[in-house]
Amino acid sequence: MSTPVPPLGKLTASGRFAAVKSLWLVPPRVILQRRASRTLLMHAIRATARVVLLLAADVAAFILARAAVNAMQTSHRLEPFDAATRWAVPPLGSAGGWQMGAALVVGLTVAGAYHSGDAWRSTRKILSGVLLAVGLVLWRDLWLRGLAPVVVHYLTAVVGLGTTMLLARGALDRLIARLIRIPLFHSPAERVVLVGDPDALDCRRVHERLAHFGVLDMMGWISLNTDGPDARPGVLGTVDDLWNVLQHNAVDTVVLCGTVDDAQLKLMLEAVDSAGVRLLAVSRYDRLGWVRPSPISYRSQSFMELTLPSLRAQQLWVKRAVDLLGAGLGLLFISPLLALIAVAIKLDSRGPVFFAQERVGRGGRTFRMMKFRTMRVGADAEKAKLAHLNTSGDARLFKIPNDPRVTRVGAFLRKWSLDELPQLFNVLRGDMSVVGPRPFFESDLATYRDHHFGRLGARPGITGLWQVSGRSSITDFEEVVRLDCEYIHRWSLWLDLEILVKTLPAVVRRTGAY
Repeated sequence: MSTPVPPLGKLTASGRFAAVKSLWLVPPRVILQRRASRTLLMHAIRATARVVLLLAADVAAFILARAAVNAMQTSHRLEPFDAATRWAVPPLGSAGGWQMGAALVVGLTVAGAYHSGDAWRSTRKILSGVLLAVGLVLWRDLWLRGLAPVVVHYLTAVVGLGTTMLLARGALDRLIARLIRIPLFHSPAERVVLVGDPDALDCRRVHERLAHFGVLDMMGWISLNTDGPDARPGVLGTVDDLWNVLQHNAVDTVVLCGTVDDAQLKLMLEAVDSAGVRLLAVSRYDRLGWVRPSPISYRSQSFMELTLPSLRAQQLWVKRAVDLLGAGLGLLFISPLLALIAVAIKLDSRGPVFFAQERVGRGGRTFRMMKFRTMRVGADAEKAKLAHLNTSGDARLFKIPNDPRVTRVGAFLRKWSLDELPQLFNVLRGDMSVVGPRPFFESDLATYRDHHFGRLGARPGITGLWQVSGRSSITDFEEVVRLDCEYIHRWSLWLDLEILVKTLPAVVRRTGAY
């Protein structure tokens, strides 16, 4: 006989929140947050693969152009035209040398010819990059050889390299379109869902444009129908079903073809942001101040990419690199202090030096958070008896001034927040970040409302907006959630630095530290 599954949001007999342990019981938002890493990684892999392939194609095209120039200058058949050849064809020592290859990559980068969408196919951007590259190389020769020969070599190099670059990138575009149809290469294809009326002329036109070249996996439609389920072929659900559609389909990009109101747009932005999915819109939708619209063109179809200023793939990598560097150096410098605290704890009371407690991290996953032990052994078992002393009135923000369970050394460590230092080991393990949302208990998830799960979109931090804004003096859980979500949406390295700079004064003030 199978064990009955507890209802969603209820505690099991062991006191564990069942939704975290059984994946299918986890709210869709949390599942999407867990899957967001994979989706963001796929976006980053595609972007990296695009740049690598374009660089390879450009280098190959440049080598071919250089070989053609060399063949032209050394061919015996062209000896009668030797003087004219030298006058018209750039010498390999400058315009055809490897410095031109480096200048070509720089020029194309500055011109934006490695960007996504149609940018890398843009004739204007490619030729702009070539014009800049040849100009960079021949600028010195302008003063050494005179205007006339340099102008001729400039035009010859631009025409030759420009034509070669355009042909190489056109061939690469066709090669990708062929490879993506082969099952072996099909999995990296970008999976797209369209939002709009499948029968509307404008929406059908967008669908046909995106599907025409066969490099995208068109999965279906999200209907704007508000009267109930939409049973038309190809319709995966309505806007209200978007969370479930993203949960059950490995979507990479959502394309908004139709018109939605502000409430529907907000719902879509929250869903795609949690899932790490891109949102492209035919209309601008810049009336919401917290949305960042940026233009992008794909297959000659213009879109606005709508994003929230939250942690994305490249940002997560940068933040992780900074965490590893900061935690590693921090542990190296404070190791003598850690040893002194360990000795003091051992001399003060019976029990282990460290205290490990299970907390909830990114995407609802649990981890064991390390702290210096500040209470007597068995303090957790006494928590229920002291619940009436909780000053916040909210079990999720359990704080007791002058807690009788705290040891003498523990009181000092809490006063100066030194008990948090072992969490640097959690940072090295990848469970936490130096700066991030506050880590909460697993049992708290039973009381979460939908918007509370937004704070699980990033690794919890040793310090954060909550800590520098008053710590335990903030007794409103909604305010804590607001600060955590604000951090995720506003993230930048400068914000992390600002919080770190404010952390030391907050520790010195000891506001809410007990």
